[in-house]
Amino acid sequence: MNTQEKPNRQEIKKPPPKFLIGVRVLNETTSELFDPGPLSLRVGMDVVVEAGRGTRVGTVASNKIPNFRQAAARNFRRVLRVATENDHQALARKKNLETEARSLCSSKIDELKLPMNLSRVVHVPEANKTIFFFTAEGRVDFRQLIKDLAASLRHRIEMKQVGVRDEARVIAGYGVCGESLCCATFLKDFSPVTIRMAKDQGLALNPSKISGVCGRLMCCLQYEHDNYRKLIKPLPKTGARLDTPDGPGKVINLEILNQRIVVRLNDESIMHYDLDELKEYLPAKKAQPEKKRPDKEKPRKN
Repeated sequence: MNTQEKPNRQEIKKPPPKFLIGVRVLNETTSELFDPGPLSLRVGMDVVVEAGRGTRVGTVASNKIPNFRQAAARNFRRVLRVATENDHQALARKKNLETEARSLCSSKIDELKLPMNLSRVVHVPEANKTIFFFTAEGRVDFRQLIKDLAASLRHRIEMKQVGVRDEARVIAGYGVCGESLCCATFLKDFSPVTIRMAKDQGLALNPSKISGVCGRLMCCLQYEHDNYRKLIKPLPKTGARLDTPDGPGKVINLEILNQRIVVRLNDESIMHYDLDELKEYLPAKKAQPEKKRPDKEKPRKN
């Protein structure tokens, strides 16, 4: 019996799909990869796919993506079928319910004078519940709000507080660069962004120039931060005094990417120097000995 069970278990393990397709599930900001199976699909077709909770309707965004890595360890969710008229009708009923629930919740928030802003509403038919996403400065006592909504909608109610970045991701839009927001296109996870990143890149610390539409520091500040940190190490600090081939002066600006140093000489003339031109004039404090001192102190502390 045992010898017969082993090959059966091996047969259950299916080989990884040769091709994947990208499907943008409705109300989602980015597309995900799905296993199309034997279905023949084209870009723009509406399909029903497996979701974390039941099924969802989505649109094929990209077709026939070769699965070069043959990632057998990852179980890609499947495309179940091409969306039918019944699926579209169910989706329309879901949207209508979400619209009514949003209107009802907004009026209740005003009636109860709660310090919260309703972001979006998502109805989950499989769980027979509606999820209300909102933003707020602090904690909100919404117990009465849940009671009123449950009495009117007659199904489960769930309230979820989200941050301003999550709010910007859902609303979408364009950044100061003119491109679509990173969080609404390809950025899946939010990483901490600090003011130090802006300083290392030589940016003006003007909140209106380094903040995104969400009011927080722009996520793109972290993309090239490591490169800027390497490039800024050999450069002197802004405001430092140093000698130059044309006489002493003061560093007034740094062109980090070009590795150039802008110096105001004592005669008030402005000069631009490449880093190689000033290497022999840079103070010894900018060299490596300073960085080695903490390493020498560590064994003493231990």
